[in-house]
Amino acid sequence: MDPWLIVGLGNPGVEHAGNRHNVGAMAIDELAGRSGSNLRAHRARARAAEVRIGTAPGGAPGPKAVIAVPMSYMNECGGPVAGLMKFFNVPAERLIVIHDDLDLDFGRIRLKQGGGDGGHNGLKSITRSAGSKDYLRVRVGIGRPPGRMDPARYVLRNFSASERGELDFLLPDVADAIELLIEQGLESAQNQVHPRP
Repeated sequence: MDPWLIVGLGNPGVEHAGNRHNVGAMAIDELAGRSGSNLRAHRARARAAEVRIGTAPGGAPGPKAVIAVPMSYMNECGGPVAGLMKFFNVPAERLIVIHDDLDLDFGRIRLKQGGGDGGHNGLKSITRSAGSKDYLRVRVGIGRPPGRMDPARYVLRNFSASERGELDFLLPDVADAIELLIEQGLESAQNQVHPRP
């Protein structure tokens, strides 16, 4: 069985680590912590680790997965993602991309497969490089910018102090949603994740 590839989007560098745009990369850190893994540099220009996600029936370790964060900037992340897909022999339908979403209120999580990119440069790059838009997406709400602030500036700002406090609850919820997605499939996971406040 082919492994899953779970990619969290963000920009590299400590100056971007707390940005709203990096919530996908933050979720990968949460998954790494759960599995006791450290991400290591991979030749596909990413940091990656091979892990098991969740638990199988009977308490056995869950399915094999590769968790990764591209080391390129957001608008060029498709190359590293396509490189990881090729290296680990992962088809598009077993790719899960975690990304920030301006169209969802802060803290909301939505799961979907395929569709457009909603103006998200990371998704645009992945769709172009992977040659498919049929991968799974974990959309993490970051809310709309206040007033007339440019959305491009907003996503590159750090989470507010109150939002940072909520991340301690949000990131585990994102990791739980990914485990449900892998263990139970898209529709069942949507039915459990989407009604949450």
